[in-house]
Amino acid sequence: MGNAEWIERSGKAFMTTYGRYPATMVKGRGCTLTDADGREYLDFLSGIAVCSLGHCHPAISEAICQQARTLVHVSNLYHTMPQTELAELLLEHSFADRVFFCNSGAEANEAAIKLARKASPAGKYEIISLAGSFHGRTLATVAATGQEKFHKGFEPLPQGFRHAPFGEIGALEAMIGPETCAVLCEPLQGEGGVRPLEKEYLAGIRALCDRHGLLLIFDEIQVGVGRTGSLFAYEQCGVTPDIITLAKALANGLPIGAMLAKESVARAFEPGSHASTFGGNPVACAAAVAALRIMLADGFLAGVREKGAYLNGQLTALAAKYPRMAGPARGMGLIQGLPLKEGWLDQGPAMVNRLFAKGVLLNFAGNKVLRCLPPLIVSQEEIDRFIAALDEVFAEFAGE
Repeated sequence: MGNAEWIERSGKAFMTTYGRYPATMVKGRGCTLTDADGREYLDFLSGIAVCSLGHCHPAISEAICQQARTLVHVSNLYHTMPQTELAELLLEHSFADRVFFCNSGAEANEAAIKLARKASPAGKYEIISLAGSFHGRTLATVAATGQEKFHKGFEPLPQGFRHAPFGEIGALEAMIGPETCAVLCEPLQGEGGVRPLEKEYLAGIRALCDRHGLLLIFDEIQVGVGRTGSLFAYEQCGVTPDIITLAKALANGLPIGAMLAKESVARAFEPGSHASTFGGNPVACAAAVAALRIMLADGFLAGVREKGAYLNGQLTALAAKYPRMAGPARGMGLIQGLPLKEGWLDQGPAMVNRLFAKGVLLNFAGNKVLRCLPPLIVSQEEIDRFIAALDEVFAEFAGE
């Protein structure tokens, strides 16, 4: 069967929670996806920052198959080797002393919210996040998300979350009250439009947390695990959080999330405080161990930084070619956004559709930017192919 037949079957089966493109993906290799009609696509989304080592990386596929032949699942009442190996790798290369495994980014943020409340003095439960942020789709993480469009239809939302204006340290401090226990932020807002938080701003947030006895939580679900050119984005920010959350790229496509914390905070969790049936699944952990070992190899992350700088430069040059349509690119490593200018913002989705028609996958984030999230293994030739396709789309929309 081809795309049309699969799409017809899909349309009869699923709730309409996704606006899907007219393609049924059946195969992936590296930076290329193939649909049921045999058409190939250059993937500059990576499953939204998930398949960071590309599709079906041989070493990760082998790790998955080997573990699946050995042990697929066991309750967290028992220990497993892949889970322990992954925990040790994460702790060895981060500030943290303890880790909790779950299945997704939203679950990792839920765990962080619970830990922050439990580790804080009685009466302190409120968490301040930032306008434009995105932290997940569960009720608590939706409440923490600083975008009203995600709140609509789900009111009343859980209490205990406030949203500070983006980039305004004074406004954030003014919101701190006797119930405040933590500040939650992304070092770079992905869904909010690829907006990096300035180092000075992050340092100011850290100072506020220290002064007021608050915990600092970094949501690195989209920007962590190599995406920015370091294993964790905080390493480039000059600021160390108390808690960090990870997911997406951790197992290169298998569902896994992680919440890491310093010992002084983590010890608030005791047996029964929190749990996850599938958290730390042996197969997902084996995939994550393989992925981390590849990223930690000499030169890999430096290569991400180099390719990120090249992509940023090419995007910025394209913006200079079409100055009425776009401004200079922004981002870190291989998460880059090309901001569209006023008067062109409503064309963002149509531009993404045109790229899809040309066999290139991209998306429009925060109603502001064309967001680029290619696999970290992307080649310069593939970046050039992407830029050429985007140039053609801009020329079409400019009427040139």
